[in-house]
Amino acid sequence: MEQENKKSNYPQKNLLKTEQAPAERKKKENFFKELIKFVLLAAVIVLPIRFFIAQPFIVSGGSMDPTFANGQYLIVDEISYRFEKPRRGDVIIFRYPLDTKKFFIKRIIGLPSETITISGGKVSVTDKEGKKSPPFEEPYIDSKIDTGDRNPITLKNDEYFVMGDNRTESFDSRYWGPLKESLIIGRPFARLFPITKINLLPGASVPVSVNIGQN
Repeated sequence: MEQENKKSNYPQKNLLKTEQAPAERKKKENFFKELIKFVLLAAVIVLPIRFFIAQPFIVSGGSMDPTFANGQYLIVDEISYRFEKPRRGDVIIFRYPLDTKKFFIKRIIGLPSETITISGGKVSVTDKEGKKSPPFEEPYIDSKIDTGDRNPITLKNDEYFVMGDNRTESFDSRYWGPLKESLIIGRPFARLFPITKINLLPGASVPVSVNIGQN
């Protein structure tokens, strides 16, 4: 009798195992389906943000010292300039006009249709009506450094004049000319590295007082 019970129990255990196997397979299949859904959803959300709204940028070189140092990691806001024009004092990331595969970071000094004059390292602007400003103060640079004179440059209605904050180390519009608006990518939205420098809107537009009106 005891032996019969053992025999009758054995097929029941085996049946239980065969019933569990399809359930486990189905559970694994559901897991992979959900994983694929998650990856696709993440791609749908993240990729448009990456390509059309924000992208990473690593500062290379010392042309923007002390505002931005070499190796700092930035997130670039690519959408704001679709709704507003860049302003004087904005720090921007753009494609280098002579090699659009390269990206530069500089500050906007001259606006469209202005004529930029640099004398003794000081900048003044003349608007399209011929009204000239006195040399204006730039709080983000070392004002003690004289970077010399430059011939006046007149900008077209879609051009900007940009320079680095570290004027003696910056390769900018003084050398390669005006920057087309179409080459502007965006402006820094966040600084993520180094940790001690984490902040939002780093190098945000500095109010530069330009009193245009003197002859």
